[in-house]
Amino acid sequence: MQEKQALEEVELLDSLVNKCRLLKKEIAKVIIGQEDIIQQVLISIFSSGHCLLVGVPGLAKTLLVNTISRTLGLSYNRIQFTPDLMPSDIIGSEILNKDREFEFIKGPLFANIVLADEINRTPPKTQAALLEAMQEHSATVNGKIHKLQEPFFVLATQNPIEQEGTYPLPEAQLDRFMFMLWLDYPSFDQEVEILKNTTVGRNVELNTIMNSEEIISLQKLIKKVPVSDNIYRYAVSLVEKTRLNENGSKLAKEYLSWGAGPRASQYLVTGAKCNAVLNGKYSPDIEDVNAVAVAVLRHRIIPNYTAQANGMTSKSIVEELIKEQ
Repeated sequence: MQEKQALEEVELLDSLVNKCRLLKKEIAKVIIGQEDIIQQVLISIFSSGHCLLVGVPGLAKTLLVNTISRTLGLSYNRIQFTPDLMPSDIIGSEILNKDREFEFIKGPLFANIVLADEINRTPPKTQAALLEAMQEHSATVNGKIHKLQEPFFVLATQNPIEQEGTYPLPEAQLDRFMFMLWLDYPSFDQEVEILKNTTVGRNVELNTIMNSEEIISLQKLIKKVPVSDNIYRYAVSLVEKTRLNENGSKLAKEYLSWGAGPRASQYLVTGAKCNAVLNGKYSPDIEDVNAVAVAVLRHRIIPNYTAQANGMTSKSIVEELIKEQ
């Protein structure tokens, strides 16, 4: 019986690899380049995590999220975060209906994929409306708990903090995101290809590759992927190096004001498991942990003034800590 179940799980894992290849082909019909970003977003989705996409306007962050939702066959709502947005505009509110009874009207939060567009253009009070949803997959209104649709993901976009009209996300909010991904400008050839595809009025038809039931079953399967003790120890050791205590790295003590918490270790292992599966392996190794380390840790550490003065970014600090391992 156990052998049969194991074979079924292996078949499901293999199907995930094949479907992921098909997903990437479909997404590539619309998104030129950004292969690494697409891979990381898919890892966060299959790992039941949320993802924060950072980059200057015009890098197709919103288009990427929209395209992924269409290929996955999931319900999708886009929330444009603005300075006057209120929490009830996201979650919903109770109104008095024609029967003179209070009725809860669901907000755009109630979808499989929620695009929080330009999330750092709204004040912290409204940003915090997502905290419960991201952690508990529920929303509480007037003491009543409303469960969200499953699977549920928040894929948020953010403009660089240095731009005008932005509010930095609170650390508690940032910690809810499994990955922070930085989008860069396309290469010269990629930008030429983008122009060819977007300036001729071409309509692209996308095929739906997966559905919600398949995604949920694969999420459960990813959790069952076996992990050796040395991978657990490696992940915890890497996270500990970011902390300003006796186990912290000398580099961290010199360049960081704050280190990463236990949630970082959890996401390192979960992300490594999914990365391994998508690369045809049935158990993660150290390479898989390192593959997701920057995306997991860069928003969970806070460089200090010394780091800024020496041109050290959160990404470069994480990369140096990996070399120390």
